[in-house]
Amino acid sequence: MADALSPPARITPTAGVRIVGLGASAGGLEPLEQFLSNVPAGSGLAYLVVQHMDPTHKTLLVELLQRATSMPVHEAVDAAPIEPNSVYVIPPDAELTVLAGALHLAKPAEPRGQRLPIDVLFGSLARELGDRAIAVVMSGMGSDGTQGLQAIKTQGGLTLAQQPDSAQFDSMPRSAIDAGCVDIIARPADMPLRISGIAGPQPPAELSSAEFPEHVADELEAILLLLHEHTRHDLGLYKSNTLVRRIARRMAVHGLGSMAAYTDFLRANAQELDLLFKEMLIGVTSFFRDPEVWRDLQDKVLPVLIQRHAHDTGPMRAWVVGCSTGEEAYSLAMAFIEVLESLPATGHRELQIFATDLNADAIAAARSGRFAATIARDLTPKRLARFFSERPDGYQIDKRVRDMVLFAQHDVIMDPPFTRLDIVSCRNLMIYFGAALQKRLVPLFHYSLRSGGALFLGGSETVGRAQSLFQPLDQKSRLYWRRDNGAANGVVVFPTHRRPATRSASQETPLAHLNTPPANLQALADQLLLQSHSPAAVLVNDGGDIVYISGRTGRYLEPAAGKANWNIHVMARPAIRAQLAVALRTALQDKKSMELHALRLDDDATAAVDITVQPIVQPKALAGMAMIVFRDVPAQPNHRGRRAKASGSVDPDVTEELLRSREEINALRQEMRASQEELQAANEELQSTNEELQSANEELMTSKEEAQSMNEELQTINGELQSKLDDLALAQSDMQNLLNSTDIATLFLDNQLNVRRYTEQIARVIHLREGDIGRPLSELASTLVYPELHADVKETLRTLAFSEKQIATSDGHWFTVRIMPYRTLANVIQGVVITFVDITVAKELESRLRKA
Repeated sequence: MADALSPPARITPTAGVRIVGLGASAGGLEPLEQFLSNVPAGSGLAYLVVQHMDPTHKTLLVELLQRATSMPVHEAVDAAPIEPNSVYVIPPDAELTVLAGALHLAKPAEPRGQRLPIDVLFGSLARELGDRAIAVVMSGMGSDGTQGLQAIKTQGGLTLAQQPDSAQFDSMPRSAIDAGCVDIIARPADMPLRISGIAGPQPPAELSSAEFPEHVADELEAILLLLHEHTRHDLGLYKSNTLVRRIARRMAVHGLGSMAAYTDFLRANAQELDLLFKEMLIGVTSFFRDPEVWRDLQDKVLPVLIQRHAHDTGPMRAWVVGCSTGEEAYSLAMAFIEVLESLPATGHRELQIFATDLNADAIAAARSGRFAATIARDLTPKRLARFFSERPDGYQIDKRVRDMVLFAQHDVIMDPPFTRLDIVSCRNLMIYFGAALQKRLVPLFHYSLRSGGALFLGGSETVGRAQSLFQPLDQKSRLYWRRDNGAANGVVVFPTHRRPATRSASQETPLAHLNTPPANLQALADQLLLQSHSPAAVLVNDGGDIVYISGRTGRYLEPAAGKANWNIHVMARPAIRAQLAVALRTALQDKKSMELHALRLDDDATAAVDITVQPIVQPKALAGMAMIVFRDVPAQPNHRGRRAKASGSVDPDVTEELLRSREEINALRQEMRASQEELQAANEELQSTNEELQSANEELMTSKEEAQSMNEELQTINGELQSKLDDLALAQSDMQNLLNSTDIATLFLDNQLNVRRYTEQIARVIHLREGDIGRPLSELASTLVYPELHADVKETLRTLAFSEKQIATSDGHWFTVRIMPYRTLANVIQGVVITFVDITVAKELESRLRKA
């Protein structure tokens, strides 16, 4: 087999036509012309051009682009086959897609101002061509094209965007670049060569790493080892052809011709390892993808699970594997809410969804619950209004839905699985895994599910040979019920993830430096005296963080379990924690010392502790901090309490503790009331402001969408008209040069016989200047001996009859004066044209002949 990463051969007809989608909007005519004018001859590619257009205006884009390229440029026609080395332009008021190798036109589904025709085309290219799709986003306003590029990129296709500083309007290319879905950023004139250097046949899907050429397999193994060392994630079980394709794309971006060169590049650039790792991760997702399957889930699966767990006290549990940016997980939550509300009273039921992915950036985006405005195409208006709140830049998921989902970074290959689940959703993830990993994951999902649980797979995935573990909902369904055949479970291989146990410098105790002995004798003696004869004390800041420790504080403070936390509120022993917290808060607020007497450290202690909390004002370097001093005091014997109880008197210790507890409770109540009042006031103000802003935002968004749509359409028309003006200016220059080259004096008059235009030679007959445009013919001075000129012109204009006379001039010249009606291309009379042909030489010759 040829090297899969060598320069690609020209595409053959049997392989199908590879298509390049070109999306542009305002200011897009010039980059489209630059792109097409630089397409290599015989590239073997077809080019589909989509531009935002006024649906009521006939486009001139076909003839304008035809001037920039030798390839034929056609307006797209429904069901027309796609030919290589051809350009197809979207017609007005239509959506262009690719279906079964042919063009498909449809009426736009969205109202004017909300249409995204570029996303529609790119999405169809991703579905039809997969990793053979190529898409380019050029100048334009808004974000149309970004979602389509994301779909193509996740399928392994090639994505390009115009360099923003070269675009008249950079919103569209910048939106795509910011979304991280662009492989190549370049100027339009450079794009065709970059595309031709990448476009070509890909490795067949069935190849394994062992079937690649030896040098390719070796370099692939080296690259995967570099990724594993850098990220601690093993991608060796992914399909080899997927890995090679994505490596090839990164090679093309950097212009590297071999995997060996790219391996060396990776060793020298750790940042490229991060980019390659992100390239390997699959991020394709959308809300309610494959609506028919979701309807089956809501009609046939979720009701059964809810009824089956009607009497359980705990929540139902679901795991969404490979959740990407969260659309699948949130879709499951919304579907559960809708089903729960449609069923008769079933008690209070909850669904806890664990959504995991390997991509930390995707998890962070999913946690935010914020989505672009383009999700409106995937959701019904009812769902959009119910489960989302509108934001200036898109939509925010409702808090009720957000609280149902827990997001976590998780490697399904190496990390332990979730268990006791009712639903496992793993959609369109296993298609990128090798057969060995797929065979291992299906039994693992069976183990994770409870009895009677459901498995939810993607449209191209099945349980393979593990049919004894799962029963499909129906013949073609990708929804499966867990079989409870314990004997058929086989061996479940549990993932293991061994992480090196390292201790960073930041984890070392921050007080270690305190043990360093002073450099001189006096400091050493002072420290010894402090440790031996002064009470234990700690210095804390206003947040309770310990910044200095003096003496032995182990009796009063202890490190909390978990990550190191040097805060007094966490480290104080439970018996004194509440009283110490109140005293510290009061001392810092009131700027006065607080005393706590005879606090027991535990019930059986034979000693108690007095605590002094002293706020610090001086020196200024320590202002705002507090010194907490601990002094041991003898505890009252417990038998005093027993004698007091026997005699019916009240134990003084109990009385003191009750008083202290009441003081603490009163202080906490006062603080809570004050905070509650402040929060209530702030909340009311925010709610009022939010309602006003929401109303204003809705109006502004509506106006913005309409204005943006009109502006893009006007920009498109303006570009076409500017091109026509350039043509007209060139034609006018040609005509002016033609008239001047004939050396014939010509005068153009309008219907009122006012001067409209003239040639330079007219100065020999009629004295005209630039300022005479618009002057009547009767006011012009001439050398012609032709008093009937004005009358003849009016007669020609009245009868539309041609007039020609030979007229002498006062300086001895002769001219043939022709008077003709001026007809427009629409056959409308708009004045007259008078030409003056110099016949002086002919007249002189005629005179000499007569004399002879």
